[in-house]
Amino acid sequence: MRIPRITWSAYGFAFAVLVIDQITKFWMIGLDLQEVGRIPLLPPVLNLTWVENTGSSFGMFSGGSARWALSFFSIAVAGLLAWWALTAKRRLLITAIGLVIGGALGNVIDRVRLGFVIDFIDFSGTGVFPWVFNVADSAITVGVVLLLIDSLRSERSAQVGAAVEKS
Repeated sequence: MRIPRITWSAYGFAFAVLVIDQITKFWMIGLDLQEVGRIPLLPPVLNLTWVENTGSSFGMFSGGSARWALSFFSIAVAGLLAWWALTAKRRLLITAIGLVIGGALGNVIDRVRLGFVIDFIDFSGTGVFPWVFNVADSAITVGVVLLLIDSLRSERSAQVGAAVEKS
């Protein structure tokens, strides 16, 4: 089976997210953030704060009991998205798929290796966003938003095409 060139872009985005995510997490470990707890960057708006997330996004299903289920689920989602990328043609869709794959796998590595996901980007000082997150979480969030935008755009294009055919 020949993998289309555009599909390699999705895999490239996934790889880039995975590498950046893991480098930043190793950097947090190297800063001894686990011991320090918090490093102010732009106080009170932005801090580096060590959080061991044993659950999924925003701490849901925390406690560690869902570690393997979340890992297998994330791997399955990444696999399905990698398969979807084989047939995707739109650049926005390819970008979205790559971001979600990379983010999902970045967090899986933490869950399997450490038993928790390292979260450290802390904007809670704004009073608007109380969660601490990481690069993988950001990629997943941006990827899902791009998936929604792509879906809306392709739906609108289909409606315009149908209206043109009727006239």
